[in-house]
Amino acid sequence: MSDLSRTVAQEQLVSLHLSPTPVINLGHLSLDSVTRSGMVDQIAKACHDLGYFQVINHGISQPVMDCAVEAASDFFKLPSETKEEFASEDLRQPVRYDTSSKDSISMSRAFLKHYAHPLSDWVQYWPEKPPIYREYIGKYAVEVRRVALQLMQAILEGLGLGKEYLNGKFQEGSQLLSVNCYPKASQDAMAIGLAPHSDYGFLTILLTSCRGLEVLDRSSNSWKTAQRLPHALHVHVGDHMEVLSNGQIKTVVHRAILNPEESRISIASIHGFEVHEKVACAKELVDEQNPQKYKESSFSDFLDYLTANMDNKHRNFLESLRMLTGAMIFEKADRAKVYCHMFKS
Repeated sequence: MSDLSRTVAQEQLVSLHLSPTPVINLGHLSLDSVTRSGMVDQIAKACHDLGYFQVINHGISQPVMDCAVEAASDFFKLPSETKEEFASEDLRQPVRYDTSSKDSISMSRAFLKHYAHPLSDWVQYWPEKPPIYREYIGKYAVEVRRVALQLMQAILEGLGLGKEYLNGKFQEGSQLLSVNCYPKASQDAMAIGLAPHSDYGFLTILLTSCRGLEVLDRSSNSWKTAQRLPHALHVHVGDHMEVLSNGQIKTVVHRAILNPEESRISIASIHGFEVHEKVACAKELVDEQNPQKYKESSFSDFLDYLTANMDNKHRNFLESLRMLTGAMIFEKADRAKVYCHMFKS
């Protein structure tokens, strides 16, 4: 993720209201061309205006989703010594367990991160306990990746690039699962479970057990709670989508707030190119009126950047990719105003 962590003022912890999240019926992408075109337009508008939306009728059964949450929950109930077998400071480990308590901002999150595609290459590294983990998380990983590829095709269509654009690179691309556990919030104060950030990849698809996700609304520069619909998945775009679209689509800043009523499990499936494959602005979206706005980069470059900035809470990978010429200087100034609203140092 591109980390935007700083000290957050207490008054910024209060969200104004539920976000009016667009809901996309993914099954309509498989219908006639007119219906599909309408769905593509809806997805394009959501990506352009908000950077996030939710999908229903996505083809993942409720039992598969419920079992994935159950397996994740059971992992975090294991004894500390069992979980800490996967603890590491090396961001390149195929499986890594940690907590965010030491950053002084994300006070209570525990997470397990691991690669998931191709599943046959990575599942051998996953935890063997609980016994259901590999089977249940594996089934969900395969299904949610199918959804991600469908959505990528629709987004590429919406950008005018065609649904087969760079199809081979997306088919061979990476999938990282970030499995998170947030405890129930204390009675006296709301706490941040995960500090404000954007995700590095093209798309993140989030499965969550209860409410707790908040998104930064661009029009009001305020935090809004993402609605949680039955059997829906939350989708938001990441840094590399902004790069590929040459800024037509913006990454979305989001955070996790502890739920005052119950503990929360979330499973974020982050989709990108293969680890060493560079992402660049689509040449079809670059011209004299819209010059290239970002340098190319890979997931491996992102990991190098994080490793080199481990002690810098202000690190932001996407900002490091910006090519500051002309209008981009003003755009960066506008973003700085947004960040000043979000944080107080």
